[in-house]
Amino acid sequence: MIHIHDLNGCAPMPLAHYLKALGILRLVSEQADQTARGWWEGERFRLATTLDSVELENFFLEKYEPTPLFNPWGARSGFYPGSSESTARSVLQAIEQSSDARFSVYKQVVLAVRNTINRTTTGTKPNNDQVDALILALKSTIRGKSALWLDTVASVLCTGDDKEIVYPALFGTGGSEGSGSYTSAYMSAIDDCLIKKKWNHAVKQLLYADNNVSNCYGNQTMGHFMPSGAATPWDLLIAFEGACMLRSAVVTRSETSGSRWLSSPFYVAPVAAGYISNGQIDEYALNKGKKMPGRGEQWFPIWRQPMTYGETSRVFIEGRAVTKRGRATDGWSMATAVAAHGTVRGVQEFIRYGYLQRNNLATHFAVPLGRFLVPDKVSPALACLDDLDRFHWLNHLRREARDKKAPARLAVAERNLTDALFSITQQPDNKSEWQAVLIALAQVEGVMATGSGFRAGPVPPLRPEWVMAADDGSPEYRLAVAFALQAAAFGKNEMKRWPIDPVRRHWLPLDENKPWRFAVSGTGSQARLESRSDVVIFGRSGIDDAIALVKRRLIEAAQKGWRRLPLTPAFKAYSTSADLAHLLSGNLDIDRTMVLARAIMSLDGKKWAANPLPPKPNPEEAYPDDVWIAIRLAMLPWTLPDGRKIGIDPAIIRRLESGDAATAIELARRRLMAAGIITTFHCGTVTTHVARCWAAALAFPITQTTAADFVRRLDPNAK
Repeated sequence: MIHIHDLNGCAPMPLAHYLKALGILRLVSEQADQTARGWWEGERFRLATTLDSVELENFFLEKYEPTPLFNPWGARSGFYPGSSESTARSVLQAIEQSSDARFSVYKQVVLAVRNTINRTTTGTKPNNDQVDALILALKSTIRGKSALWLDTVASVLCTGDDKEIVYPALFGTGGSEGSGSYTSAYMSAIDDCLIKKKWNHAVKQLLYADNNVSNCYGNQTMGHFMPSGAATPWDLLIAFEGACMLRSAVVTRSETSGSRWLSSPFYVAPVAAGYISNGQIDEYALNKGKKMPGRGEQWFPIWRQPMTYGETSRVFIEGRAVTKRGRATDGWSMATAVAAHGTVRGVQEFIRYGYLQRNNLATHFAVPLGRFLVPDKVSPALACLDDLDRFHWLNHLRREARDKKAPARLAVAERNLTDALFSITQQPDNKSEWQAVLIALAQVEGVMATGSGFRAGPVPPLRPEWVMAADDGSPEYRLAVAFALQAAAFGKNEMKRWPIDPVRRHWLPLDENKPWRFAVSGTGSQARLESRSDVVIFGRSGIDDAIALVKRRLIEAAQKGWRRLPLTPAFKAYSTSADLAHLLSGNLDIDRTMVLARAIMSLDGKKWAANPLPPKPNPEEAYPDDVWIAIRLAMLPWTLPDGRKIGIDPAIIRRLESGDAATAIELARRRLMAAGIITTFHCGTVTTHVARCWAAALAFPITQTTAADFVRRLDPNAK
């Protein structure tokens, strides 16, 4: 008969309670019922086994055989003389003298460890140069359940013929935390629970969190596993048993530059993003005022269907996520791997824990950073995020932001971007989240444009799918796409509508031959962004930036002898009359439009030409004022479809910028009359603010079809 136990004493948080669930499943499966299965339901762990509640409790009280844990290379191990070793030493002696069958394996392992110490260090405590040799000797000697422990606390990093020991953060430095010892605490718990049996009454609390059980709360210290410290020796004992499932692996330096983070299941380098209380200091450990590499973060899987111990073990043995560029080695690559490619079968969610320095500098806590859902169906939009890893751009940006000379605004911009990226991995179909990423990208480039962090390079070329992913159907967004993708001209070949002289150079000083790089003068520490007169967009005001673009293009056109405004819309990316009407009426946020446009400028123009994915069209039928239409027609980049050519007058933009709309309207009317277009108005004027909005609206390109429609609206007699 199968009994299902609701283990309310085992929850995803804190880490000690999560590990208790693993420990119970492992011990019951290994020592009592091989068919036992466990799974998570809500905030508790459930266990299906042939043991009823009485048999389950009696198993832990009478039959449970503890896993021999040891760390003779660390503090308070009990294998050496001295007062600091006395507590653990007395427990070892009690185990060795015990006639209880449950300690038979423990006694054999203790003897094997003593023999290995005698062979390796002649029986003395190893010095710093002997620690690796002792651990390697133990790994080649110890077998059985204790091998799980060795693989959990220490992994082997191979460099050619050399072998180095590295320590995943789960058990501090190989089972020690500062001057404290996890193994000493574990042996004290064995003494209290299994030898002296002082805590038999707390087994119900261990399993069921039964608050009706009296005197079951102890003051057992569990380090970062349960920072509150409200635990019994049974909690510590079973949590450490569960931690042995997180076995480390042998890795080589040739695998990746982040091989330190490949040794333990779902263990990655820390990224201070994706949670509310993040700060850059979370990525470091302070040591005498110096920033040292942090302890990392670990993602713990949550599964909803019953799994045996063997199946659960495989989840941890295969505990890695893979991106297109290889294994996930930090929190961000872990998030993208899980969101875009999924992970091992059966895992629906991860609890993300960071091993963060807190209180005093010697203490690290396993702090829950949040939950990360594994999508049932991978969103194709998430493939867009791969673009940001091109040229290793995100890594370069992160390194620049963490440079000790980096200004705070660069660190803030990088953190805002990473937070936005974490959010999008959990809400890949949320258009506003994609726009938040675009805004964050524009913020990063805005800081780079001032000369900070530019060595990371501008945002890499983005694929056309970005436009579709962030399309919220708003006129602001459609205008942003039209503004960002326009150029002086486009290739005539229908298969190669590539942009010629796109507008991005007016936002950033780019290398003319390699536009995915900044134009830099000097080398090394003397390198500086080039100062260019054609960079006129500064991100301070949407209206000012739009006017500056029009003025600059007119200047360049005059230098080449052109009498036109060289701003042509990209294929399927243009401004409609309805969207322009919203802009001119003040019904949309032009500042937001321009921020989005600055990020969309990084879109790969050649890929867009081959596969344009325009925003959803505006179904409205609306027109701007006739007087502005006249101004728009007087500032075209090409002749009208019927062959008529309207020569531009640069004075129009200058008059509008200064607020003199009346003169601008008159100049435009004259240009149209010279081209044979008769208007139904003779004069007009608007406020200074509206005049400037009219000037800014000229920066948003229209098609020849729209221009012909405007002509018919102004002149009813026009064909």
